[in-house]
Amino acid sequence: MALGTRRGALTAFGATLAAVLAPPAGTAFAGGHQPRPPLWRAHAHNDYEHPRPLFDALDHRFGSVEADIFLVGDQLLIGHTESDLDPTRTLESLYLDPLAEIVKANRGSVYRGYRRPLQLLIDIKTEGSSTYLELDRHLQRYTHLFTTYAHGCVHPGAVTNVISGDRAARTPMEAQTVRRAFYDGRLTDLGTSAPASFVPLISDNWQLNFTWLGEGAFPDAERQKLRGIIGQAHARGQKVRLWNTPDLAGPARDALWTELLAAGVDYFNTDDLAGLEAFLDAHRSA
Repeated sequence: MALGTRRGALTAFGATLAAVLAPPAGTAFAGGHQPRPPLWRAHAHNDYEHPRPLFDALDHRFGSVEADIFLVGDQLLIGHTESDLDPTRTLESLYLDPLAEIVKANRGSVYRGYRRPLQLLIDIKTEGSSTYLELDRHLQRYTHLFTTYAHGCVHPGAVTNVISGDRAARTPMEAQTVRRAFYDGRLTDLGTSAPASFVPLISDNWQLNFTWLGEGAFPDAERQKLRGIIGQAHARGQKVRLWNTPDLAGPARDALWTELLAAGVDYFNTDDLAGLEAFLDAHRSA
């Protein structure tokens, strides 16, 4: 996007920000209400498929959102497949520009009064190395917005970018002495030399590692495996997200989410924003 066009888009966005930031009374990132605490463990899978990308997740107080990107020319377009792509739906327009405005309005944080960063999981759908290098150029336009790794130290910001998807992104990321993003590891990264300052998140496919889908008793061996994974990650300062868990409302999903909660999983993966919000609120003491 040309600089003049981008400035015009930001001006238009700023003029309508108050109308866009009109969540239900009491949400933590709105002003004028007693805030409800953010749900840091709630992850909006394929967030861009909701009617209001980013804002629907923030309305439901989610601590993490997921955006799939495709590199098209020098633009980063949002969509699940190439057929979904729309040149007006860019990473900037749906996520980076709104987040910059929200953080400015909230004096340095996404959720007013909470300094913990929002996680932006960026899932690369095109070739990882070239897409990441272009992404890095885009991220550099937003000063002081992101958690940054610089010369061996992590400096917290309002938004922490975590790069998932095509694994070829790892090579250019590891070569950087300054990064505005971190790497989404897999279970094969557990216990390796990759530190939490590079791999702060371990994500993997539930159904490739567990057979239980919430019906009947959770096999004890699988419960111990789950707790072992989370314990090993936490011992190294890493968080855990498991995707492809049952996501249809009902007893099976509730049973599986209850086991994840008891085991200490860090992010619950869902498309059902209201459903996960209600579940986590009902189990807040845990």
